[in-house]
Amino acid sequence: MARLTRTILFSALTLLATLLVASGASAKLLVPMDLEQTDHLRAYGVAYRSLERGENVEWLLNYRGGAFLLEDSRANERECLLAGVTFARKGSGEIGQIYDTVEANNMEVVLLEKAPRICVYTPPNKQPWDDAVTLALTYADIPFDKVWDDQVLAGKLLQYDWVHLHHEDFTGQYGKFWASYASAPWYVEQQRQFEAAAHAAGFATVWEHKQAVVRRIREYVAQGGFLFAMCSATDTFDICLAAQGVDIVDVPYDGDGPDPGAQSRLAYDNCFVFHDFQLEMHPSVYEFSNIDMTEAAIRRGQRADFFTLFDFSAKEDPVPTMLTQCHVNVIPGFMGQTTSFRKSLLKKSTIVLAETEGAGEVKYLHGNYGQGTFTFYGGHDPEDYQHRVGDPPTDLRLHKNSPGYRLILNNILFPAAEKKERKT
Repeated sequence: MARLTRTILFSALTLLATLLVASGASAKLLVPMDLEQTDHLRAYGVAYRSLERGENVEWLLNYRGGAFLLEDSRANERECLLAGVTFARKGSGEIGQIYDTVEANNMEVVLLEKAPRICVYTPPNKQPWDDAVTLALTYADIPFDKVWDDQVLAGKLLQYDWVHLHHEDFTGQYGKFWASYASAPWYVEQQRQFEAAAHAAGFATVWEHKQAVVRRIREYVAQGGFLFAMCSATDTFDICLAAQGVDIVDVPYDGDGPDPGAQSRLAYDNCFVFHDFQLEMHPSVYEFSNIDMTEAAIRRGQRADFFTLFDFSAKEDPVPTMLTQCHVNVIPGFMGQTTSFRKSLLKKSTIVLAETEGAGEVKYLHGNYGQGTFTFYGGHDPEDYQHRVGDPPTDLRLHKNSPGYRLILNNILFPAAEKKERKT
């Protein structure tokens, strides 16, 4: 009898423990991403670090601004508290109601399973505040490595899931700053360093070196890599692809004039995004081609400069929906050497994520190449409207709810995503 009693008691305790575990497992931490969130940018870091610990994160597309559901753990609670990120514990019944709401509306649950390996393509001597992505990653406490031309040519990109291109000029014209800064010490030193790197890699000119680098980046994307670029790294990337083997730079940049037939020799089929653009090869003109629409932004002025996010079907188009998650749908514009893209020059395969309405002007776009994807975002710094050489760094503690910066961080989590199939 005593043995039977102990057996029954053991079975009851086992059942109770199982129920308690199940009950605990069903609870989750909801991190809202609507206007109630106190720090949108650091919320991405909280989600990323949860993935680093081997936990799953559910991204609720279009639900409360693209909220996150995290495992109910002390580590996640501590992360939220330390980062100043708003969260709430939800029981199994409340979680079920959230799922029902998602199922009944233009929403979707996307499962994030693995922390992406991230790198930033950036010159070794660049200041960190010269790049919005570097600022965003640092503020959100998301780890990343830095790579440059020699590492790209050595195939190191294949070690990473996601690569951001710093505001580089892939045409080999040093940002076309020659007319204004040819005698500035930083410009002289940059040209010296770039020429030395090109020669060390076996190239006679910087533009030939950059063309080789761009080919390797294209291979990385074709093999399944995720590419993100802002400002001049967008249009000059495609210009470089179109101009493979063609000299499009003038005397101040490589010591000789461009190929007189350069425009007619462009191979637009090589480009990710753009076609039929016209080059601007005059060395004193601060522009690369007619892709960019900075002049249109100047005419509008800051007070009238806004762009609008497109609304996608979360269930049918989860990728563009992920990339456009935000707590607002109209976002203040911001300028850069490449501020935005002329819509008429986009290939038909390009997905427009955001545009300046009625202006024929695209701010944010996405597409596929091979097994990988690319996303281009116009402008330099979402919280520095007209970024100039020598401007002080942007302090993201003052812009922790920036919608423009949120778009950058959507791209960070995108490689971790897999649409979750839920039983009905």
